[in-house]
Amino acid sequence: MTQPRRAGARRTAVRRVVSLVPSLTEAVAVTAPGLLVGATDWCSHPVDLAVERIGGTKNPDTGRIVALAPDLVIANEEENREPDLAALRAAGCDVLVTEVRNLEQAFSELHRVLVDGCGLARPGWLDEAAAAWQAAADWRPAGEPQRNAVVPVWRRPWMVLGRDTFAGDLLARLGVRQLYADHAERYPRIPLAELHARGADLVVLPDEPYRFAADDGPEAFPALPAALVSGRHLTWYGPSLAAAPAVLRDALDRAR
Repeated sequence: MTQPRRAGARRTAVRRVVSLVPSLTEAVAVTAPGLLVGATDWCSHPVDLAVERIGGTKNPDTGRIVALAPDLVIANEEENREPDLAALRAAGCDVLVTEVRNLEQAFSELHRVLVDGCGLARPGWLDEAAAAWQAAADWRPAGEPQRNAVVPVWRRPWMVLGRDTFAGDLLARLGVRQLYADHAERYPRIPLAELHARGADLVVLPDEPYRFAADDGPEAFPALPAALVSGRHLTWYGPSLAAAPAVLRDALDRAR
């Protein structure tokens, strides 16, 4: 079994990486083209990514991953299942698991994956993303009221952002408080009638994981302005973070 590495230890011989997380796939591919040898079916960026596909985030083909002989498998505690990660470890794979609940954690985990995990130099886009979000903190005029939103991530049944989520943290930085931030669950199932009664003045509809669109979602909230937002910019932590403040702010501003 692979022995755990000392916290912060830098890997210097990583040449083959399998990613089980779309965000991390893009982060590695943009930073070091050619390092990735495998990624999930859901890894859509970069759009020209040409690697072995190893199944979904929740049902990866562990045998195919092992056959790729990766030096490192990168995963996430929310997106991937522990039994799959345990099977990879038992087969001798070195597995690095990230945890991302807010923006600061995203930046630190990206550094851990790319620099400590893959042995790469810290990429410029990571510092550009940090600067973009620092600048975003100055966009809101003093005294601008916070907007209160419900943020569905699925329908049939309706599920919304709850406590302790990366997407909720990004929205809060842009002046949007999601109204289930104090819920006991991270992604609670809430009946539509209760969502209507919550007192929101905005509904935020990302296009992933459920693909909300102009004709699929807003009609369920006829009394509220609807912000249709890019799920990649709201929920991914990678190179998209550099453009995310402007992209999300534009979508939110149009929903007034």
